[in-house]
Amino acid sequence: MNDLALSRLAEAAASPAPSGRRRRRALAYLQAAPLAFVFLVFLVVPLVLTGIVSLWEYNEYAIVPALTLQNYADVFDGCLSADLCTTVRTYLSTLKFVALTLAITLPLGFAIAYFLAFHIRSNTVRMGLFLLCTIPFWTSNVIRMISWIPLLGRNGLVNDTLRGLGLIREPIEGLLYSDFAVVLAFVHLDTVFMIVPIFNSLARIDRRLIEAARDCGASGAQTLWNVVLPLAKPGIAIGAIFVVTLVMGDFVTVGVMGGQQIASVGKVIQVQMAYLQFPAAAANAMVLLAAVLLMILGLTRMIDLRRVL
Repeated sequence: MNDLALSRLAEAAASPAPSGRRRRRALAYLQAAPLAFVFLVFLVVPLVLTGIVSLWEYNEYAIVPALTLQNYADVFDGCLSADLCTTVRTYLSTLKFVALTLAITLPLGFAIAYFLAFHIRSNTVRMGLFLLCTIPFWTSNVIRMISWIPLLGRNGLVNDTLRGLGLIREPIEGLLYSDFAVVLAFVHLDTVFMIVPIFNSLARIDRRLIEAARDCGASGAQTLWNVVLPLAKPGIAIGAIFVVTLVMGDFVTVGVMGGQQIASVGKVIQVQMAYLQFPAAAANAMVLLAAVLLMILGLTRMIDLRRVL
Protein backbone atom coordinates (compact mmCIF):
# COMPACT_ATOMS: atom_id res chain seq x y z
CA MET A 1 0.00 0.00 0.00
CA ASN A 2 2.86 2.36 0.73
CA ASP A 3 4.29 1.77 -2.74
CA LEU A 4 0.88 2.49 -4.31
CA ALA A 5 0.51 5.68 -2.36
CA LEU A 6 3.99 6.82 -3.31
CA SER A 7 3.32 6.12 -7.00
CA ARG A 8 0.08 8.13 -6.87
CA LEU A 9 1.87 11.00 -5.17
CA ALA A 10 4.58 10.92 -7.86
CA GLU A 11 1.93 10.96 -10.61
CA ALA A 12 0.16 13.89 -8.98
CA ALA A 13 3.41 15.78 -8.67
CA ALA A 14 4.37 15.06 -12.27
CA SER A 15 0.99 16.03 -13.75
CA PRO A 16 0.43 19.76 -14.18
CA ALA A 17 -2.11 21.53 -12.04
CA PRO A 18 -5.56 22.21 -13.52
CA SER A 19 -4.85 25.93 -13.44
CA GLY A 20 -1.64 25.38 -15.42
CA ARG A 21 -3.49 23.36 -18.06
CA ARG A 22 -6.15 26.03 -18.39
CA ARG A 23 -3.47 28.70 -18.72
CA ARG A 24 -1.70 26.82 -21.50
CA ARG A 25 -4.97 26.16 -23.28
CA ALA A 26 -5.92 29.83 -23.10
CA LEU A 27 -2.46 30.77 -24.42
CA ALA A 28 -2.87 28.36 -27.34
CA TYR A 29 -6.24 29.89 -28.24
CA LEU A 30 -4.74 33.36 -27.95
CA GLN A 31 -1.91 32.46 -30.32
CA ALA A 32 -4.37 31.04 -32.86
CA ALA A 33 -6.76 34.01 -32.59
CA PRO A 34 -5.05 36.32 -35.17
CA LEU A 35 -4.97 33.62 -37.86
CA ALA A 36 -8.53 32.59 -37.02
CA PHE A 37 -9.63 36.23 -37.32
CA VAL A 38 -7.97 36.59 -40.75
CA PHE A 39 -9.49 33.27 -41.85
CA LEU A 40 -12.94 34.41 -40.69
CA VAL A 41 -12.83 37.89 -42.22
CA PHE A 42 -11.20 37.09 -45.55
CA LEU A 43 -12.59 33.61 -46.27
CA VAL A 44 -15.64 32.63 -44.26
CA VAL A 45 -17.47 35.98 -44.40
CA PRO A 46 -16.97 36.47 -48.18
CA LEU A 47 -18.12 32.90 -48.85
CA VAL A 48 -21.23 33.39 -46.71
CA LEU A 49 -22.03 36.68 -48.46
CA THR A 50 -21.50 35.06 -51.87
CA GLY A 51 -23.84 32.24 -50.90
CA ILE A 52 -26.48 34.73 -49.76
CA VAL A 53 -26.24 36.83 -52.94
CA SER A 54 -26.51 33.68 -55.06
CA LEU A 55 -30.04 33.21 -53.63
CA TRP A 56 -31.25 36.71 -54.51
CA GLU A 57 -33.42 37.66 -57.44
CA TYR A 58 -32.28 40.19 -60.03
CA ASN A 59 -33.44 41.86 -63.22
CA GLU A 60 -32.01 44.31 -65.73
CA TYR A 61 -32.21 47.19 -63.29
CA ALA A 62 -31.82 45.97 -59.72
CA ILE A 63 -30.97 43.17 -57.34
CA VAL A 64 -33.90 42.12 -55.16
CA PRO A 65 -32.99 40.53 -51.77
CA ALA A 66 -35.64 37.81 -52.09
CA LEU A 67 -34.70 34.17 -51.76
CA THR A 68 -34.86 32.07 -54.92
CA LEU A 69 -33.18 29.03 -56.43
CA GLN A 70 -33.67 30.26 -59.96
CA ASN A 71 -30.02 31.29 -60.29
CA TYR A 72 -28.89 27.70 -59.67
CA ALA A 73 -31.61 26.43 -62.01
CA ASP A 74 -30.23 28.75 -64.71
CA VAL A 75 -26.73 27.36 -64.16
CA PHE A 76 -27.91 23.81 -64.87
CA ASP A 77 -30.53 24.77 -67.45
CA GLY A 78 -30.73 22.07 -70.12
CA CYS A 79 -28.27 19.73 -68.40
CA LEU A 80 -30.86 16.98 -68.08
CA SER A 81 -31.38 16.78 -71.84
CA ALA A 82 -29.49 14.53 -74.21
CA ASP A 83 -27.25 17.35 -75.43
CA LEU A 84 -24.55 18.83 -73.22
CA CYS A 85 -25.65 22.06 -71.57
CA THR A 86 -23.56 25.21 -71.57
CA THR A 87 -22.38 24.62 -68.01
CA VAL A 88 -21.17 21.08 -68.73
CA ARG A 89 -19.37 22.17 -71.90
CA THR A 90 -17.73 25.04 -70.03
CA TYR A 91 -16.56 22.76 -67.21
CA LEU A 92 -15.25 20.22 -69.72
CA SER A 93 -13.26 22.99 -71.42
CA THR A 94 -11.86 24.11 -68.07
CA LEU A 95 -11.07 20.56 -66.96
CA LYS A 96 -9.22 20.05 -70.24
CA PHE A 97 -6.90 22.91 -69.33
CA VAL A 98 -6.51 21.48 -65.81
CA ALA A 99 -5.56 18.05 -67.14
CA LEU A 100 -3.12 19.39 -69.73
CA THR A 101 -1.50 21.76 -67.24
CA LEU A 102 -1.12 18.99 -64.66
CA ALA A 103 0.27 16.61 -67.28
CA ILE A 104 3.05 19.10 -68.07
CA THR A 105 3.74 20.80 -64.75
CA LEU A 106 3.90 17.57 -62.74
CA PRO A 107 6.81 15.87 -64.58
CA LEU A 108 8.50 19.22 -65.19
CA GLY A 109 8.18 20.32 -61.57
CA PHE A 110 9.25 16.92 -60.27
CA ALA A 111 12.32 16.85 -62.52
CA ILE A 112 13.43 20.32 -61.41
CA ALA A 113 12.76 19.58 -57.74
CA TYR A 114 14.58 16.23 -57.98
CA PHE A 115 17.59 17.90 -59.59
CA LEU A 116 17.72 20.58 -56.89
CA ALA A 117 17.25 18.12 -54.02
CA PHE A 118 19.59 15.28 -55.07
CA HIS A 119 22.09 16.61 -57.58
CA ILE A 120 23.04 20.00 -56.12
CA ARG A 121 25.42 19.54 -53.20
CA SER A 122 25.99 23.16 -52.26
CA ASN A 123 23.19 24.75 -50.24
CA THR A 124 24.15 28.16 -51.63
CA VAL A 125 23.89 27.01 -55.23
CA ARG A 126 20.67 25.14 -54.46
CA MET A 127 19.12 28.24 -52.92
CA GLY A 128 20.27 30.37 -55.84
CA LEU A 129 18.72 28.01 -58.38
CA PHE A 130 15.58 27.77 -56.27
CA LEU A 131 15.25 31.56 -56.24
CA LEU A 132 15.81 31.53 -59.99
CA CYS A 133 12.59 29.54 -60.30
CA THR A 134 10.72 32.35 -58.55
CA ILE A 135 11.92 35.10 -60.93
CA PRO A 136 8.64 35.05 -62.93
CA PHE A 137 6.85 36.15 -59.76
CA TRP A 138 8.80 39.39 -59.74
CA THR A 139 6.50 40.72 -62.47
CA SER A 140 2.74 40.82 -62.97
CA ASN A 141 0.91 37.83 -64.40
CA VAL A 142 -0.51 40.00 -67.16
CA ILE A 143 2.95 41.22 -68.17
CA ARG A 144 4.22 37.65 -68.28
CA MET A 145 1.35 36.61 -70.52
CA ILE A 146 1.67 39.63 -72.81
CA SER A 147 5.37 38.80 -73.26
CA TRP A 148 4.32 35.67 -75.19
CA ILE A 149 2.41 37.67 -77.83
CA PRO A 150 5.52 38.97 -79.71
CA LEU A 151 6.84 35.42 -79.72
CA LEU A 152 3.74 33.50 -80.79
CA GLY A 153 1.97 36.03 -83.01
CA ARG A 154 1.40 35.61 -86.73
CA ASN A 155 4.43 37.79 -87.41
CA GLY A 156 6.13 36.91 -84.15
CA LEU A 157 9.62 35.64 -83.49
CA VAL A 158 8.73 31.94 -83.72
CA ASN A 159 6.96 32.19 -87.08
CA ASP A 160 9.63 34.50 -88.52
CA THR A 161 12.39 32.12 -87.40
CA LEU A 162 10.66 29.07 -88.87
CA ARG A 163 10.07 30.88 -92.16
CA GLY A 164 13.65 32.12 -92.20
CA LEU A 165 14.85 28.53 -91.80
CA GLY A 166 12.57 27.42 -94.61
CA LEU A 167 10.61 25.03 -92.39
CA ILE A 168 7.25 26.66 -93.10
CA ARG A 169 5.87 28.84 -95.87
CA GLU A 170 2.84 30.30 -94.12
CA PRO A 171 2.67 31.44 -90.48
CA ILE A 172 1.32 28.90 -87.99
CA GLU A 173 -2.03 30.28 -86.86
CA GLY A 174 -2.49 28.07 -83.80
CA LEU A 175 0.42 29.41 -81.78
CA LEU A 176 -1.48 32.40 -80.39
CA TYR A 177 -5.10 32.80 -79.30
CA SER A 178 -5.57 29.07 -79.07
CA ASP A 179 -5.67 26.22 -76.56
CA PHE A 180 -1.93 25.79 -77.06
CA ALA A 181 -1.26 29.39 -76.00
CA VAL A 182 -3.51 29.07 -72.94
CA VAL A 183 -1.82 25.85 -71.76
CA LEU A 184 1.62 27.33 -72.40
CA ALA A 185 0.77 30.36 -70.26
CA PHE A 186 -0.63 28.14 -67.48
CA VAL A 187 2.56 26.06 -67.47
CA HIS A 188 4.64 29.23 -67.36
CA LEU A 189 2.63 30.65 -64.46
CA ASP A 190 1.98 27.55 -62.35
CA THR A 191 5.03 25.29 -62.61
CA VAL A 192 6.64 26.92 -59.60
CA PHE A 193 3.61 25.93 -57.50
CA MET A 194 4.47 22.33 -58.32
CA ILE A 195 8.21 22.72 -57.75
CA VAL A 196 8.04 24.16 -54.24
CA PRO A 197 5.97 21.46 -52.43
CA ILE A 198 7.68 18.60 -54.27
CA PHE A 199 11.10 20.01 -53.42
CA ASN A 200 10.02 20.30 -49.78
CA SER A 201 9.00 16.63 -49.73
CA LEU A 202 12.17 15.46 -51.48
CA ALA A 203 14.38 17.49 -49.13
CA ARG A 204 12.89 15.60 -46.17
CA ILE A 205 13.76 12.15 -47.53
CA ASP A 206 16.40 10.39 -45.49
CA ARG A 207 19.30 9.75 -47.86
CA ARG A 208 20.08 6.53 -46.02
CA LEU A 209 16.89 5.03 -47.49
CA ILE A 210 18.20 5.61 -51.00
CA GLU A 211 21.60 4.19 -50.07
CA ALA A 212 19.90 1.14 -48.57
CA ALA A 213 17.90 0.61 -51.76
CA ARG A 214 21.08 0.78 -53.82
CA ASP A 215 22.87 -1.61 -51.46
CA CYS A 216 20.00 -4.06 -51.96
CA GLY A 217 20.62 -3.99 -55.71
CA ALA A 218 17.81 -1.64 -56.78
CA SER A 219 18.40 0.23 -60.00
CA GLY A 220 17.92 3.96 -60.31
CA ALA A 221 14.46 3.54 -61.80
CA GLN A 222 13.45 1.07 -59.08
CA THR A 223 14.69 3.42 -56.36
CA LEU A 224 12.79 6.30 -57.92
CA TRP A 225 9.58 4.30 -58.26
CA ASN A 226 9.62 2.40 -54.95
CA VAL A 227 11.35 4.87 -52.60
CA VAL A 228 11.37 8.44 -53.88
CA LEU A 229 7.91 8.66 -55.44
CA PRO A 230 5.98 7.24 -52.45
CA LEU A 231 7.78 9.64 -50.12
CA ALA A 232 7.15 12.54 -52.53
CA LYS A 233 3.38 11.92 -52.66
CA PRO A 234 2.57 14.71 -50.16
CA GLY A 235 4.38 17.29 -52.25
CA ILE A 236 2.82 15.99 -55.47
CA ALA A 237 -0.67 16.15 -53.97
CA ILE A 238 -0.19 19.67 -52.58
CA GLY A 239 1.28 20.89 -55.86
CA ALA A 240 -1.63 19.36 -57.77
CA ILE A 241 -4.06 21.13 -55.43
CA PHE A 242 -2.36 24.45 -56.14
CA VAL A 243 -2.47 23.93 -59.90
CA VAL A 244 -6.08 22.73 -59.92
CA THR A 245 -7.37 25.66 -57.86
CA LEU A 246 -5.42 28.22 -59.88
CA VAL A 247 -6.46 26.91 -63.29
CA MET A 248 -10.11 26.29 -62.40
CA GLY A 249 -10.71 29.87 -61.30
CA ASP A 250 -8.48 31.66 -63.80
CA PHE A 251 -10.08 33.97 -66.35
CA VAL A 252 -7.30 36.43 -67.14
CA THR A 253 -5.01 33.86 -68.76
CA VAL A 254 -7.84 32.33 -70.78
CA GLY A 255 -8.99 35.77 -71.90
CA VAL A 256 -5.57 37.15 -72.88
CA MET A 257 -4.01 34.05 -74.42
CA GLY A 258 -7.28 32.75 -75.87
CA GLY A 259 -8.18 36.02 -77.54
CA GLN A 260 -11.49 36.18 -75.65
CA GLN A 261 -12.64 33.22 -77.75
CA ILE A 262 -12.23 30.28 -75.35
CA ALA A 263 -14.76 29.43 -72.68
CA SER A 264 -13.90 28.69 -69.07
CA VAL A 265 -15.79 28.77 -65.79
CA GLY A 266 -13.86 31.76 -64.51
CA LYS A 267 -14.49 33.59 -67.78
CA VAL A 268 -18.25 33.02 -67.48
CA ILE A 269 -18.24 34.47 -63.95
CA GLN A 270 -16.15 37.46 -65.09
CA VAL A 271 -18.58 38.22 -67.93
CA GLN A 272 -21.56 38.01 -65.59
CA MET A 273 -19.82 40.38 -63.20
CA ALA A 274 -19.14 42.79 -66.07
CA TYR A 275 -22.85 42.83 -66.92
CA LEU A 276 -23.71 43.38 -63.20
CA GLN A 277 -25.42 40.00 -62.94
CA PHE A 278 -24.06 39.48 -59.44
CA PRO A 279 -26.55 36.81 -58.23
CA ALA A 280 -25.91 34.68 -61.33
CA ALA A 281 -22.16 35.13 -60.94
CA ALA A 282 -22.43 34.21 -57.25
CA ALA A 283 -24.37 31.04 -58.09
CA ASN A 284 -21.74 30.06 -60.65
CA ALA A 285 -19.03 30.80 -58.09
CA MET A 286 -20.66 28.53 -55.51
CA VAL A 287 -20.97 25.71 -58.05
CA LEU A 288 -17.32 26.23 -59.01
CA LEU A 289 -16.33 26.15 -55.33
CA ALA A 290 -18.17 22.85 -54.85
CA ALA A 291 -16.49 21.36 -57.94
CA VAL A 292 -13.03 22.45 -56.80
CA LEU A 293 -13.62 21.13 -53.29
CA LEU A 294 -14.61 17.75 -54.72
CA MET A 295 -11.42 17.67 -56.79
CA ILE A 296 -9.34 18.63 -53.75
CA LEU A 297 -11.07 15.94 -51.70
CA GLY A 298 -10.08 13.39 -54.31
CA LEU A 299 -6.46 14.60 -54.26
CA THR A 300 -6.25 14.61 -50.46
CA ARG A 301 -7.18 10.92 -50.37
CA MET A 302 -3.60 10.33 -51.50
CA ILE A 303 -2.22 11.64 -48.21
CA ASP A 304 -3.12 12.72 -44.70
CA LEU A 305 -2.60 16.49 -44.95
CA ARG A 306 -2.92 17.02 -41.21
CA ARG A 307 -0.08 14.61 -40.56
CA VAL A 308 2.07 16.07 -43.33
CA LEU A 309 1.52 19.73 -42.46
